[in-house]
Amino acid sequence: MTASPHDASRQDCTAEDWDERVTRLTEKLPDRIRRGIEWLRVPSRRWLRIGAAILFILGGIFSILPVLGLWMLPVGLALLSQDVPFLKIPLERAARWCERIWNRWFGSRNEKS
Repeated sequence: MTASPHDASRQDCTAEDWDERVTRLTEKLPDRIRRGIEWLRVPSRRWLRIGAAILFILGGIFSILPVLGLWMLPVGLALLSQDVPFLKIPLERAARWCERIWNRWFGSRNEKS
């Protein structure tokens, strides 16, 4: 039995890939938000980070309310992955899947029309 390319992409995902992705995305944020996220990612702020993650996840569940939205769910999971390492690989897989879908629908950033 041969492995499909889809299986290969699953094997290539590591927790380090997720950490690098979060770091790259954080660097693209405005300074004030970036500093806030970096402050929250400090290991000694574990309980504050877990509390914030739970609030974000709950906000994502109640996405029908104003201000709260589905965007809060992945943010909460990303924060929680800092303290629950087994979430990192599934989140990296989900991010890669989202990238594949985005590129299929809208094309790659490297392609010019």
